[in-house]
Amino acid sequence: MTRMTPSEAFVETLAANDVKYVFGIVGSAFMDALDIFEPAGIRFFPVAHEQGAGHMADGYARVTGKHGVCIGQNGPGVTNYVTAVAAAYWAHSPVVCITPETGANTMGLGGFQETDQIPIFSKITKYQADIRRSDRIPEMMGRAFDIAIAERGPVQINIPRDLFYGEIDVTIPKPRRIERAAGGPDSLEAAARALAGAKFPVILAGGGIVMGGGQKECIALAEYLQAPVCTTYLHNDAFPASHPLACGPLGYQGSKAAMKLIAQADVVLALGTRLGPFGTLPQHGIDYWPKNAKIIQVDVNSRVLGLVKAIDVAVQGDSRLAASAILERLRMSNIAVACHGNREQRLAEVKKQKNAWESELDTWGQGNGAPVAPRRALRELERAMPKNAMVTTDIGNICSVSNSYLHFERPNSFFAAMSFGNCGYAFPTAIGCRIGAPERPAIAYVGDGAWGISFNEMLTCVRENIAVTAVVFNNNQWGAEKKNQVDFYDNRYIGTNLVNPSWAEIAKAFGGEGIRVDQPDQIGDALKKATSSNRFTLLEIMTTQELGDPFRRDALKKPVRMLDKYKAFTVT
Repeated sequence: MTRMTPSEAFVETLAANDVKYVFGIVGSAFMDALDIFEPAGIRFFPVAHEQGAGHMADGYARVTGKHGVCIGQNGPGVTNYVTAVAAAYWAHSPVVCITPETGANTMGLGGFQETDQIPIFSKITKYQADIRRSDRIPEMMGRAFDIAIAERGPVQINIPRDLFYGEIDVTIPKPRRIERAAGGPDSLEAAARALAGAKFPVILAGGGIVMGGGQKECIALAEYLQAPVCTTYLHNDAFPASHPLACGPLGYQGSKAAMKLIAQADVVLALGTRLGPFGTLPQHGIDYWPKNAKIIQVDVNSRVLGLVKAIDVAVQGDSRLAASAILERLRMSNIAVACHGNREQRLAEVKKQKNAWESELDTWGQGNGAPVAPRRALRELERAMPKNAMVTTDIGNICSVSNSYLHFERPNSFFAAMSFGNCGYAFPTAIGCRIGAPERPAIAYVGDGAWGISFNEMLTCVRENIAVTAVVFNNNQWGAEKKNQVDFYDNRYIGTNLVNPSWAEIAKAFGGEGIRVDQPDQIGDALKKATSSNRFTLLEIMTTQELGDPFRRDALKKPVRMLDKYKAFTVT
């Protein structure tokens, strides 16, 4: 054991877990530890708002696979993290949220910036280290860091501010990493036998493939079976888009080719996905989830197996290792693989559906003129996208439609708020991605409504010299909600019309670059200029107010008014 101050123990534990960056806003509650970040090799990134810091930690964690760490002042600084931590929870990001707390000797007296910080995060974290003795700081911090990686999710480290002071005798724990397994032998054998008997197998590659580094193994299994591969909602980077078997994403604004192909499946192998309800809903008028197919679900978390969809085979295991183990069983088995007998017909069907979908995208909403039609803007961005780009998308109408146009060759390239769906996600997450992978362009797709929530982090980009490209779709409306008012509320636009400044000019005023375009043929060159710059650049695209399909047609119903004064009215 070594004698040191609690602040030194705190920082040494960060260093032991290879923490190089911490995001947050400076506060007196942790300033004693902050003072020694630099000599420990830790850079502190000061941000404009704690929610932004949480999303930056999320982006950093998702692109690197390492911990993303954020910290803030007790009370209001900590409560500002809730949205970002919830987003990290649903994205399975190993974010470590450090929450200094009101001093233990005054807790409960209603002092300055006091609140009980444990219940706030109890449902959106994998573990909460509520530290009450300074000599337990390294022990409980170390456990939190281990669990964040082992269980793939955010953790909270709560420390009363007075515990940073004094002297303690402690040992800094070494990180512990848990080895994963492919799954039980019986379930893997059942999966292999089900696939061997399939005539039209389809693989559904999810976030587990991305997070587990299993793309190579997924490709090998798909090629052996010659099975089409769909990706789960907002995991377009789980399988290389240029591969002949790649069919695109399912879910909201996904690929019609993927939907029409999985509808024909007699066996579906779902690798690393909980089969979430939002990612399997009918879309484009297609109720595509196969009714009579056998479903094999592979996931490290046993609690999600069969949770959303009825399944026939449950494999609790790492998706990368499971894919490899299933392939080995198929190769070594004496059982004939049925799908080898009709591979040519299946490949022809895959090619047919993919070509039909691409032809539709070439004509759907591809008008000329100013302002730019949303789908035309997305198509032009797709064509000009750098091959190694990292793209983050916010929630909103145009950003959601981009799911049809975003294609990636490598994992850890696509980052969205997943099923939490919070506004203000994309831009700060792109900042974290860029810090984690500075050699790759980071591009955030943001609607003008969500941009109003997150644009303050332009200050962070300019001050810290972080070269991120923000693509802002400016159509002066909250498009997703406006579509609901069109479909259900007789075009009564309450709270959905916006009046925006020139965001490109605002970017210049903040010290960055700003480019404003309103013609489709300007978009490609503008994106190339923005991503080749070594500065923060905002590309503002003026778009029409054309609206895509709403998120969920089953989420609202035509209103029934009981009182006469509410039955018919107009908004003035």
